[in-house]
Amino acid sequence: MTASDHQILYSRDRIAAEVERLGAEISRDYSDEEILLVGVLKGSFLFIADLIRAISVPTVVDFVRLASYGSETRSSGIIEFRKGLEMPIRDRNVIIVEDIVDSGYTLECLYNKLLHHEPRSLKICTLIDKRGRREVDIEADYVGITMDDGFIIGYGLDHNELYRNLPDIHLVNDI
Repeated sequence: MTASDHQILYSRDRIAAEVERLGAEISRDYSDEEILLVGVLKGSFLFIADLIRAISVPTVVDFVRLASYGSETRSSGIIEFRKGLEMPIRDRNVIIVEDIVDSGYTLECLYNKLLHHEPRSLKICTLIDKRGRREVDIEADYVGITMDDGFIIGYGLDHNELYRNLPDIHLVNDI
């Protein structure tokens, strides 16, 4: 992929402003309660690093890693858990942190799995809510940016494990 194959869709300044807004909303909603952020690897690692610094209430973090099988750009709906939580979530305020909600299959699977562990509360935070490709009925509680469709890279989002390092989010023209 060359630079002409993609263009900046959301600037690093826009992303930073959305992360700050989300951190303020989460801090307001939980006041002095501790929260556990559960990042979904690999894509959420930059977002969760910035988000945790924007949250003013006591916050701990853990990660899960899931894989969905299918083509490069569309999930089959079959989800494999490759790394589970290391911390217990029972009776804790938990927020799943995703880089992007697309079809919703992965998030729905994770959400339902975490519900079985009886958290005090379970919410979802996503930087990008891609509405045009949603195939299951799941909604994020905290949304940074809403978009309809398009393949995006940068700020943790990848294509074949590349382009996560781009500081802005780019729209790929030919995928």
